[in-house]
Amino acid sequence: MTKTGITAVICAAFASVFSAGASAMDLSLNAAVEKIVAESQDVKKADANIKKAQAQLDAANANRWFKVDGTATYMNMVNVENPSKSNGVDLPPAFGGMISESLKNQSVYIEIPDNMFMVGISASQPIYTFGKIGNAVKSVKSAIKMSQASRELTLREVRYSAADIYWTAKMTDSIVKIADADLKSAQSARRNLAAAGRANRSNLVKIESDIAAKEINLSDAKFNRDTAYRMLKILAGIDMDEEVVLTDEFPAQFNAIATKELKQTPEWEILTEQVNMYESKARASRAEYLPTLAATASYNYFAMGPEFDQMFDKKGSQSANWGIALKMPIFSGGAIRANATMDAMQAEAAREDLDKSKKIKSEEYDNAIKKYNHLRDNMATLQNARNLAAKAYKFSQDRFAAGQTSAIELAEVSAGLYQLDMALLNAKYNILMSAESVKKLGE
Repeated sequence: MTKTGITAVICAAFASVFSAGASAMDLSLNAAVEKIVAESQDVKKADANIKKAQAQLDAANANRWFKVDGTATYMNMVNVENPSKSNGVDLPPAFGGMISESLKNQSVYIEIPDNMFMVGISASQPIYTFGKIGNAVKSVKSAIKMSQASRELTLREVRYSAADIYWTAKMTDSIVKIADADLKSAQSARRNLAAAGRANRSNLVKIESDIAAKEINLSDAKFNRDTAYRMLKILAGIDMDEEVVLTDEFPAQFNAIATKELKQTPEWEILTEQVNMYESKARASRAEYLPTLAATASYNYFAMGPEFDQMFDKKGSQSANWGIALKMPIFSGGAIRANATMDAMQAEAAREDLDKSKKIKSEEYDNAIKKYNHLRDNMATLQNARNLAAKAYKFSQDRFAAGQTSAIELAEVSAGLYQLDMALLNAKYNILMSAESVKKLGE
């Protein structure tokens, strides 16, 4: 192989490496949505709220089971009158005979051990609480369902926002192409005018003004495109230096959506479970009027001695017991009734919110379908208007090249085509986002 051939191979290898490293990321709508959902702090917070509610259920269920408590205490008795001496009691002679006949006429000093050690263990097991625990558990289960429905609501919002930013970025791509084509048409008209050798001053000024305005439009379109792409990358967790190519295109046609009744939404589920939760809490509060039956058991060990190391020389005393306890509320100052009333009113308020939400969301869902079909029906007319405007612009270009019309008329026709291109693009975006609204509300 010649030196030139070797050099060509090396250059080709380097070119392939650099082109591979610089390849852009293809990003579809579904991939972008999944990336944004995975990066969403709102979804992560919703997941944390579900785990929190599940932990609350574990805590509520723990009240069903037995509890064991242990205590250990050491005490040293201090002689307040003379701290340097140990504790004791001087008994008069009259008490000596009660202790021993030999001490009948003598005073007696009884020393009280200074060190005491106590250890004990107790256990209790609820037997029947008349609904206190059961209704508390039901309220927490409703809270879990609320947090799960809230996550679904959050997920729908995030998916809608993800689709919005994707189609917004895609639309800015198309706007850049439209603005660039519009500018090139004006530049082509200027070249044709100069080549024809009939550079009328008025036409030249108009074309130059038109070109300047279209250059600004193109510059604004590029700025908006870069801004939209940066936002998309931030939300999707994509590196800013990564080049992204949006692979999904605006559809040429849109299918109709049949009008149907809204059956269920996450918001309705949240409010329904909110009613259930407060009703369970109200029942649990009213159950506070009723007694609590529980089994109890305990064991205690007690040792004492004059010195710390002598406490356990002799066997200490022990005690143990078991039994059944009935705890009955007698007077609470009205707290039980007040708590039950508050929970009942919270349930009533949630019930009213549910009724209101069903009316409003049903109307929003119905309007979203109607808006989608309305925009879809207008699409054909708008597309036809755009095609006619393109033909009109082509006629004006031919007439301008033949010297049969002015730059002013050409600019007006060009502006009309540009506006219809933008209107058609905006209509497609609105149709797509209307479809996303239907998904967010009803699926």
